[in-house]
Amino acid sequence: MSVTSLLRCTIRLERKHVAAAHLAHRRALSGADAVNALRPFYFAVHPDFFGQYPREREVNENSLKRLNGFLDGLQRPGGGSPRPMRLTFYVRETKDGGDDVQPDLLASGFRCVSVTLHSGDVGSAVTSVLRSCGLPAGHAAGSKVGEVTPKRPPPFNRPVKWDKTYYTFTGFRDPEEELQRARRAEPGLISWLRTNEPAATKKLGASLPRRDELSRLKKELCHKFHLSDIRWQRSWGASHRCAQLQSLSRLSQQNPEALVHLQGHTVVFADQSGMNASGHVMLGTVDVHHQWTKLLEQLPGYRSLQQQAGWLEERISLLLGGARVVHAERLRPVQSIAEHYGALSAFHQSLMARRLRLHPRSLQGLSMLLENDRCSPSLHETGHFIIPTSADPPELQRFLQSHAPEARQRTQRQNQLQVEEQAVRGRCRLSLSLRSLSRESSLSCSQVILCCRRLLEQRPPPPMQDLHLHVSRLYSVMQDGDLCVPWDWKS
Repeated sequence: MSVTSLLRCTIRLERKHVAAAHLAHRRALSGADAVNALRPFYFAVHPDFFGQYPREREVNENSLKRLNGFLDGLQRPGGGSPRPMRLTFYVRETKDGGDDVQPDLLASGFRCVSVTLHSGDVGSAVTSVLRSCGLPAGHAAGSKVGEVTPKRPPPFNRPVKWDKTYYTFTGFRDPEEELQRARRAEPGLISWLRTNEPAATKKLGASLPRRDELSRLKKELCHKFHLSDIRWQRSWGASHRCAQLQSLSRLSQQNPEALVHLQGHTVVFADQSGMNASGHVMLGTVDVHHQWTKLLEQLPGYRSLQQQAGWLEERISLLLGGARVVHAERLRPVQSIAEHYGALSAFHQSLMARRLRLHPRSLQGLSMLLENDRCSPSLHETGHFIIPTSADPPELQRFLQSHAPEARQRTQRQNQLQVEEQAVRGRCRLSLSLRSLSRESSLSCSQVILCCRRLLEQRPPPPMQDLHLHVSRLYSVMQDGDLCVPWDWKS
């Protein structure tokens, strides 16, 4: 879907129907006004800007289709109010974002944003979308077409192939040329290490006390309250993580009986409090102790919902030939247990209404992810089936049966790559005398294996010794001294 086709699709909102008098209040913002108001949003989320990130591209593409359908429903005379809808977008950072927004970037450089749309008028829906993404919403507050022309187009920070005449006419710099120039100027690994090793060593030395304190607090809390593990949703530094553990430790001293409910759980410090689809307890990093305590008191109810979700997963597995429902959190935005249960329930009812004729063990050993934001089933490169909860059962059966052999091959190949990755990472860490060797979750096993093999073959000089190396997509030195190097670094 190109930018032009997306804008053309949205403009059809104002051409389709003429507003009736008793519905005029629902169309205070015309289709053309909506296009102009949402233009910064389109530039921030349009799939064409996510060519190197297929997962984010697909999520945005499906969410945009659903958003256009929702707006179309608001414009349609006599069509009734569309049902409330929740959408997920990956948002590129632009300078047009609100000054008060302090987003946490994903490793890929995008923000994951959830947008909730309620029945109402087009203007309120557009305003909700813009505000949820941290974009100015003034154009949606009743301004006319002639008043919403932006002073300048939003800046691009991803390579986009536009017609060259646009840059000649406007005088803006071609982002494709800028990207190529930056790639040509990208340093080789050895020269970059020699330049940045002193700063990394200094930061690492300063962070060692915080790292030791972090390890001590984590071990102490896990042992005291019998936690399975403590994790973090984002790549916060040691100081930030220590502060979160210290806050949990203070809560345990002030209200020790509240933390008893955490026994056996994995605690994840995240953006918001609750329980995710995997059953991990999420503690919002911006929440206060009162909100944490309230969540911990509700854990028995969350566990009951988790048990019901587990029962539905088993029933769905039986109906789909033994394929398991899994939660690959690195492949999708974080989903709450309530959202997961709702998706499972709707999908199970659909399967029960039209029973599939699959042998009980025909898909044994395979796995699937359920998605609300997809239109058609697909097969992920790791071997997971990605199934929309609204899939038509007969079509789903045909898809599963025809793609089962390929899914088994991909699953087997992924398992082999995981074993190979662990082995080559271990050899690389020992050979280069690294303190640790980690990797960005968005990278594939093949990319990490290629990076480590090249490191073993070329064996960079001592600047990497006794440091923490993180295989990523860009060069950087983290605040705690971790060295991030791109997986496809130059020699």
